[in-house]
Amino acid sequence: MPDLTYVFSEEGPLAIALPGFRARTGQLEMAKQVEQAIENKSVLIAEAGTGTGKTLAYLVPALLSQGKVIVSTGTRHLQDQLFHRDLPLVRAALRLPVAVALLKGRANYICHYHLQRAVEDGRFQSRETVAHLEQIRVFSEHSQTGDKAELSGIPDDAAVWQHATSTRENCLSGECPQISQCFVFAARKRAMEADLVVVNHHLFFADVWLRDEGVAELLPICNTVIFDEAHQLPDTAGVFFGETVSTGYLLNFARDVRLEAAVRCKDYPVLTEAAAALEKTLRDFRLSFDEDNVRWPIQRFQQREGCVTALAVCVEALNTVNTHLALQAARANELELAWQNGLEQAARLTRWQQDNHQDTVRWLEVFGQGVALNATPLSVAEIFSSQMGDSRSWVFTSATMSVKGDFSHFRGQMGLEGADSHCWDSPFDYGQQAMLYVPKIMPDPNASDYTAAVIQAALPLLIASEGRAFLLFTSLRAMRDARRMLEESLTQAKLDYPILMQGERPRGELLAQFRTLSNPILLGSQSFWEGVDVKGEALSLVVIDRLPFSPPDDPVLAARIEQIKRAGGNAFMDHQLPHAVITLKQGAGRLIRDENDRGVLMICDPRLINKPYGRRIWQSLPPMRRSRVESEAVEFLAKN
Repeated sequence: MPDLTYVFSEEGPLAIALPGFRARTGQLEMAKQVEQAIENKSVLIAEAGTGTGKTLAYLVPALLSQGKVIVSTGTRHLQDQLFHRDLPLVRAALRLPVAVALLKGRANYICHYHLQRAVEDGRFQSRETVAHLEQIRVFSEHSQTGDKAELSGIPDDAAVWQHATSTRENCLSGECPQISQCFVFAARKRAMEADLVVVNHHLFFADVWLRDEGVAELLPICNTVIFDEAHQLPDTAGVFFGETVSTGYLLNFARDVRLEAAVRCKDYPVLTEAAAALEKTLRDFRLSFDEDNVRWPIQRFQQREGCVTALAVCVEALNTVNTHLALQAARANELELAWQNGLEQAARLTRWQQDNHQDTVRWLEVFGQGVALNATPLSVAEIFSSQMGDSRSWVFTSATMSVKGDFSHFRGQMGLEGADSHCWDSPFDYGQQAMLYVPKIMPDPNASDYTAAVIQAALPLLIASEGRAFLLFTSLRAMRDARRMLEESLTQAKLDYPILMQGERPRGELLAQFRTLSNPILLGSQSFWEGVDVKGEALSLVVIDRLPFSPPDDPVLAARIEQIKRAGGNAFMDHQLPHAVITLKQGAGRLIRDENDRGVLMICDPRLINKPYGRRIWQSLPPMRRSRVESEAVEFLAKN
């Protein structure tokens, strides 16, 4: 392997090939630690502050290792960026004949078979859906990859995609008449043949870890696994190591059965009728809840007789569909697959209602048009660590995994007690570039007038920064209330700052607008706390309304708190506080994105100052200058 000191030097290949490259001590040190982990087949936890250049720090030794590497990112956006931007630059700089591949979950690839069926079915009433289907059909005939991310103009969450993609349950696999053109099959073949494969965390756990057909051998033949944005892993792994049954999924199942029955079983109308009846019972189940956007433990659900009865009716309707599918399954592979899927969904429903394992929490979520029944493991540590094995190296990297340099929380969550860990601070001059401002007089965060106080306290800074601000909230309700109050305040101040809010448009569109508008203010909740990169003068102020503690009545958190207490631990210090610190570090990280950025981080929550644990929180943030004086924060912004 070439000497990394030379590769990362001012005279090395990276400096020659990459515009703006500068040698960074932290980047070189991290690259050497990654190289060592790969050589020793060991586990490395590597926290690298913003600006360290962690992407190159793991990509270079990974590409030079001459082994099979999986790189997993937190989001598909990051995955695309890594594959289409970073990897080509590094490969060209190092002049390496390394084969790389991009692999996403099957829902990201157009399915020729299901698309053809949807087009031929012609039952869509919406003109927009018909137009979208035609766009997808034309795209599928010319695309090399079938990746829907390459087709602009159709929202990622548009309902039409469920008619043009496949699921694990309805894929005909080797029996499919379109197998020779299958985009999923082709993508997986490229991944198996590549030296480096870029996946995302969801795909890693859903397909690679669970050994889905077509990628079952990807992990066994891999020498190195690198997780970027690794702080997301505990939550992502919890989803995939648990089980979920949702009304949305079952409605799609019932619709597919109904359509198949109309084609394959015209002489057996009871199957169509049973599928239609299942659809009705699922909608009735959602209507049995008066509430919206709530998360309940199963014990609370069991106290609602009407909801329990409605679920029982759904189970009965599903069993009826399965009984009829069993009688017709021999007619076609599609019906056989539907029957197997129906049996699996019925088994999951039974487990959710009857299982009572102490290491699993059963809960449900009611939202919009649907209900999801979930079984989540209280800890993924034992499951994850027991399956890692010692035949390959594992690298976990992120800007936010530690609390004041202590990785105990992350180690405990993932079962990585023996892992080597290192932390490299950001090279930015935070003392000159940023200020942490905490207003002096704020009500208790639980007070009814708290959000109004946040807007009132932030307004002088918003005026000083001339907009160009992110306002980050810990709840959607607070965000929406703040928008109304902010509009009133700006109108009174005769300021015409455009306000953007999460949910009004896709995140990418909102960010594009934010970068191009003059004096914008963007209000966001959870999805804007991380993975958002706005450099330069476009963003000068980040306001955080509350310390991001998870609500204590969240069923999963409540169960974990009880488990920690039973084991004699301190749930607040061992779990809730570290989780809040890591989330806050992510939110704070939106402010300074390069060495020329400058701005104020305003944290409104008085607990940062008046609670004993507050010191531990702000000491985990980058070393900004600190102030509680409004005029100092205003002056700092005025110098921008």
